[in-house]
Amino acid sequence: MKIFLVGFMGCGKSTKAKQLANLLECPVIDIDSVIVEEQGMSIADYFAAHGESAFRRLESEMLKSFHYPETCVVATGGGLPCYFDNMDWMNAHGITVYLEMTAPQLVSRLHNREKRPLLKGMDDEQLLTFIVDKLEERNQYYRKAKLSINSFDLDAKMLLDGIRRKEEG
Repeated sequence: MKIFLVGFMGCGKSTKAKQLANLLECPVIDIDSVIVEEQGMSIADYFAAHGESAFRRLESEMLKSFHYPETCVVATGGGLPCYFDNMDWMNAHGITVYLEMTAPQLVSRLHNREKRPLLKGMDDEQLLTFIVDKLEERNQYYRKAKLSINSFDLDAKMLLDGIRRKEEG
């Protein structure tokens, strides 16, 4: 079983992917980390050097060309489901889980903004407005996930139970 975690930046995709993979005793694949390793530069540096549209193409190629193990947990970038046919591709190749959070919950978790190209230089008020707007834009993609679950204070065991119930039902 391949599990793809989707959601806005800061919702816990990378952390929950590691925890879930640990419970399932399977590999975790973090698409952003794979890109950083393959490109030899941070996502922020790639954005600066090549622009967002080049990054989105690279991200989509990486998603679709990676050789996934039979069972694995995949952490995606926050924007990945919103471009090309990425969300449909993930739904066709595994179980997609939207780790949902409210805009204020996300603001409370996004402290190190300088590492995130879209958030550089924003104060909390600007960030809240940005997140509200982006969620409105992105939720149409995120909500295509097979399972949506509020990830604020979510533990990996609860997440796995929700995935298993969805698989059985």
